[in-house]
Amino acid sequence: MTETIADDAPDLEFDLKVLPKVSLHDHLDGGLRPATIIDLAAEVGHTLPSTDPVALGEWFRESADSGSLVRYLETFDHTIAVMQTKEGLFRVAKEFVEDLADDGVVYGEVRWAPEQHLQRGLTLDEVVEAVQAGLDAGVEAVSETGREIQVGQLITAMRHADRSQEIAELAVRHRHQGAVGFDIAGAEDGFLPSRFKNAFTYLAQHNFPATVHAGEAAGLESIQSALVDGRALRLGHGVRIAEDVSIEFEEAESDGTEGDEVPDTIGMVTLGDLAGWVRDRGIALEICPSSNLQTGAISGFGEGIESHPVDMLYQLGFNVTINTDNRLMSGVTLTDEFELLVETFDYDLDDLLELTLNAAEAAFLPLEEKEALVEYINEAYADLG
Repeated sequence: MTETIADDAPDLEFDLKVLPKVSLHDHLDGGLRPATIIDLAAEVGHTLPSTDPVALGEWFRESADSGSLVRYLETFDHTIAVMQTKEGLFRVAKEFVEDLADDGVVYGEVRWAPEQHLQRGLTLDEVVEAVQAGLDAGVEAVSETGREIQVGQLITAMRHADRSQEIAELAVRHRHQGAVGFDIAGAEDGFLPSRFKNAFTYLAQHNFPATVHAGEAAGLESIQSALVDGRALRLGHGVRIAEDVSIEFEEAESDGTEGDEVPDTIGMVTLGDLAGWVRDRGIALEICPSSNLQTGAISGFGEGIESHPVDMLYQLGFNVTINTDNRLMSGVTLTDEFELLVETFDYDLDDLLELTLNAAEAAFLPLEEKEALVEYINEAYADLG
């Protein structure tokens, strides 16, 4: 399939923090407050690179900004270490919700891997229950301030481990106590979703939705496996689907109309079979711009954020959603990511609304709740407009 893309968006200036937002890709162990890490580390006897909140926050951002997903993931050793008790999990989850709400998020899915939080004797069910208690407390605390937020857990299995079936059963077991979906995370390269095919089959048999990390540290083969073997309804990151998109630039010609302004070139775009499948079926891409730059996920497209293929994918009609991935490591909020798109690609209010509605419609919610969320977002944007 071949078509054209254009770049014609007006400038925009307004307070993005007030916009209602939907967060689909945000890791619990990547969103801790530095001060909380310091407090919890002292309680469990874990040594940190720094005990100053500002310095510790800077250490996380500098360590994550290496261009390597492997190095990026190493920073989680410290956050996971302080999330091994019910009290630690509760506090982290509660503050996670409060921080989302402070950024204008009205619906968030919180992904995390329960199997990484058993070092001090808790069971899988106990850690899920502790996190859910914290999430509930966070929602209640937000409600007491006159705001509303809804959250759900994305129960995640680690790709390098062999517990995917057990974690899939855990997710289904908690489907009516806060769990809304399943994911696999960790080192993507070398660990195709096909490795966990039986777990994904189990989830499908129980009508439980899955989003799969794919198209970040690995390319099209990983995405294909996520769709076929993982039955993914969304792609975690998915940005490297752009590798299946080719662009040829041609000289533009005027139609002879007086005053006609024609760009110097027109990009003729061809989608490969996989890219066409993802786009035409509206499979959501959970794109995390700043994180993609940090981990080298977009290194094949260029070095700076202006080379990120998110704008091309958006213009071509892919179901793009914008997310933070790990707010601590990237030093960003969802507002920051929106501001980055406005500054880099001249996005306007309509663009941000479309990206937000994409996320709302891709949320793992019952239809009635999804429709209510979409209506709320539309009304909020209309009021701001």
